[in-house]
Amino acid sequence: MKTIGLLGGMSWESTVNYYRAINEGIKAELGGLHSAEIALYSIDFAPLEKLQHLNDWNGTAKILVDAALKIQAAKADFLLICTNTMHKVAPAIEEVLDIPILHIADATAEVLIADNITRVGLLGTAFTMEQDFYKGRLSEKYSLDVITPSDGDRAIIHRVIYEELCLGKIETKSKQEYLRIIQQLADQGVEAVILGCTEIGMLVKQTDTPIRLIDTTVIHAQKAVEKAIGKK
Repeated sequence: MKTIGLLGGMSWESTVNYYRAINEGIKAELGGLHSAEIALYSIDFAPLEKLQHLNDWNGTAKILVDAALKIQAAKADFLLICTNTMHKVAPAIEEVLDIPILHIADATAEVLIADNITRVGLLGTAFTMEQDFYKGRLSEKYSLDVITPSDGDRAIIHRVIYEELCLGKIETKSKQEYLRIIQQLADQGVEAVILGCTEIGMLVKQTDTPIRLIDTTVIHAQKAVEKAIGKK
């Protein structure tokens, strides 16, 4: 079994879900008392969040590069960055590592393509929804048509992530707003909606809506399991 490197803490609320999903996946695949071999480094999110909102991406890259090198030193065979947003600096991390990064957008796109989905909605932080590092990768590398919510709804999604979900708060009103936004994307003809922030799956579940939800945390974790055990 290969050792999975997890770069977490962004937020720790979703990193817990990664750890659980990966270990449950290994148990399902191998049975018995098997669990995942994991090298986990969890950063302090508060300084990183400040740099995000100051648009200091070089500063965020320095923090994550340092953490990634520690994970590599712990003998991980490959790395997961346990957040969608910070894949913005994935190229800077890749430059210094000898081990590969399992990119969350690639893992997500592979599932969409396998299910013949070509037009998708995208929810996430404002950075993920508005900048090109994520949706551009989906459209340019995989020819996916990516639709994002309106300006006002993007602001709602972003606020809920940082002010509620990253703090472990689950609010009914916010859930209703997210479901409204998901329905509006469906009305625009999307075939599925990507939950493109690793905390969103804490708030909305597939049982809440008939619209197909693509939970990036679940997908990323499952791809890590498959890679760890060499499953095609």
